[in-house]
Amino acid sequence: MRIIGNLLWWLGMNTLHSYLAYYLLTINTVAFIMYGIDKYKAKKAKWRIPETTLLLLAVLGGSIGAWMGMKVWHHKTMHKKFKYGIPAILLIQIALMAYLHMNLWKQIV
Repeated sequence: MRIIGNLLWWLGMNTLHSYLAYYLLTINTVAFIMYGIDKYKAKKAKWRIPETTLLLLAVLGGSIGAWMGMKVWHHKTMHKKFKYGIPAILLIQIALMAYLHMNLWKQIV
């Protein structure tokens, strides 16, 4: 974590950006791990993580981790709501971040 903190400082990010970066790193790591755990449990025929939980992690900012988890663990890749939903959530989040960045930048300058 210290390396990431130093990188953020070097990039000149303020506190809000730092918190956002830490949040996104955490939620994406959690999403990635949860997809791996669910894949493991699927193979062992054990209790599974609900699909709504996996999708909610993506909606809450973990879409990159969810997408990577799908690819790395080969999990939920054939389910339409994951196959198309996770990339759609990611694109919406990218568009939202770009929109907010552009509008907030106009207010600062």
